[in-house]
Amino acid sequence: MSFGWGTRPLGRTGLQVSAIGLGASYGIGQRDIERAFDRGVNYLYWGSLRRGGFGDGIKACAKKNRERLVVCIQTYTRAGLTMRPSLELGLRRAGIEYADVLLLGWWNAMPPARIMDAALALKEAGKVRHIMISCHHRPSFASFVRDERIGAIMVRYNAAHRGAEREVFPVVAESPNPPGVIAYTATRWGALLDPGMLPPNERRPRASDCYRFALSHPQVSLCLAGPKNGAELDEAMAALDRGPLDPDELAWMKRVGDAVHSAAGLKAARSPAQLLDRVASRLYPLVSR
Repeated sequence: MSFGWGTRPLGRTGLQVSAIGLGASYGIGQRDIERAFDRGVNYLYWGSLRRGGFGDGIKACAKKNRERLVVCIQTYTRAGLTMRPSLELGLRRAGIEYADVLLLGWWNAMPPARIMDAALALKEAGKVRHIMISCHHRPSFASFVRDERIGAIMVRYNAAHRGAEREVFPVVAESPNPPGVIAYTATRWGALLDPGMLPPNERRPRASDCYRFALSHPQVSLCLAGPKNGAELDEAMAALDRGPLDPDELAWMKRVGDAVHSAAGLKAARSPAQLLDRVASRLYPLVSR
């Protein structure tokens, strides 16, 4: 799937989304969100850390063109009864009446009936339009792909973590009506941009190279970016100007990714994101039973 400034379908949701989406947790505010929206970036992820400036950006873009805007609201709840209050709080803070996508966050197995029933009830009530699931256990994606209730999936994918190419993307490709695929952690928490982790004689990737890598895979519908400021936003949007990686660039990014993966070691093991990942991988299959 090629990409640029146009929109593309987000799988079986039918939503038309930009190839780059913006996350709320990192610091970007209203002015830059409006600037990105005016240029064509229409997917806004009202996720883990809901910063006020990002919420103001959603409100402003919704006033301009709500139908073109695609808002994802995330819930980590493990209790079906708390899902609606959490969603409605997110809607109020963003100044909108419905979410285009409700993300059921970090399920490493199919969510239990109480969770799916609560999500489907919100869809029936018009509070959300589509349901998405994120997961850190790649074999579980097969069941998500087969479930027509799930319109999109969110998977970790970058040059250093390419397991989705073996365990997730082929399942999506074989589906007669595949879900949309959103890739995240494109820079591997910044490691792919760290000169100290790069192999000798290899040039340092730009953030836009990392986004281009994820978007160059034909099964990826959209890649999330988490810019802290306007300069980082410009670099994310540069991926749309630069387009897919050519074969030489793809080989280069894989070499860099392999080296970063090998060199991560203790540094990565101590990072908060990695520790949380490991804890969740152990706990959530138990919680979901």
